[in-house]
Amino acid sequence: MRVLSEAEALSKPQVAALQARLRACEAQSIVAFAVDTFPGRIALTSSFGAESAVLLHLASRVAPHVPVLFLDTGKLFPETIAYRETIVGRLGLTAVRIVSPDPSKLKEDDPSGYLWSVDPDRCCAIRKVEPLSQVLTEFSAWITGRKRFQGGSRSGLPAFERDGRHVKVNPLAAWSEADIENYLVEHNLPRHPLAARGYRSIGCTHCTSPTLPGEDARAGRWRNKGKTECGIHRHRQVAVDGVDATLGGLAP
Repeated sequence: MRVLSEAEALSKPQVAALQARLRACEAQSIVAFAVDTFPGRIALTSSFGAESAVLLHLASRVAPHVPVLFLDTGKLFPETIAYRETIVGRLGLTAVRIVSPDPSKLKEDDPSGYLWSVDPDRCCAIRKVEPLSQVLTEFSAWITGRKRFQGGSRSGLPAFERDGRHVKVNPLAAWSEADIENYLVEHNLPRHPLAARGYRSIGCTHCTSPTLPGEDARAGRWRNKGKTECGIHRHRQVAVDGVDATLGGLAP
C-alpha cells in the first residue's frame, strides 16, 4: 500500500473547504426535505442582514419559489433596504413578500415613534412579532437562518423544532462563522454594507450597534437593555429528533 507523501496530503485550508461544502450539501438537503414535507405550506423568513445571503442563496438553488418573508419594521437601516434589492436582483428572487406593522397599531401604541426607547419589548411586538405571526397563519412551517454560534438562547438550536402549530427549520444551525464566511467567499455573494463597520447582526437602527472583539455575534442587539431576542423566536418548545423518514406526525 502506497503511503501519501506530506505534499500529497490535503492542507488545512483544503480540508476546511471540503467541510464547508459538506455543510452546504447538508443545509440544502434540509431545505429540500422541508419543502417536500410541507408543499405550498412553508415560507422562509429573512432579515436581509449580515449573513442572510447564505440561506437565501442555498434556498434559491433547491426551492426558488418558496415565499421569502421580509419584515419592514419602519425602523430599518437604509442600507438594509438597499441590500435587499441587491440580493433580490443577484439571486433572481421572485417571491419576496414585505410584511409591515399595522398602521393603526402604530398610531395607537407608538404615535411618537420612540417606543423603542421606553419599552423595546412592546416596540418589537407591534413592529415584528404581531405582523409576522399574522402572516404565518398561512403556513405550517418556516425556514430560519439562526445558528448556534450566535449564542444566547440559540446555543442549543436543533435543525428542526416545533413552536406551537409551526415547525421551524434551521438549516444553518450547526454552521460556524467560518462556514458562513467561506460560503460567502466561494459564491462571491454581496455583503451587507454595514458588515464592514462591525455590524455582525443587523436589526432596527436604534437597537443595533457594532459588536466588539470577543463578543457574541448578537451582542450588538438591544445593547444594555437586558434583551437579546425580539420575541419572534422566544417561545421555542420542542426539538424534533428522528426526522429521517416522514417527520413523524409533524406534517399537519
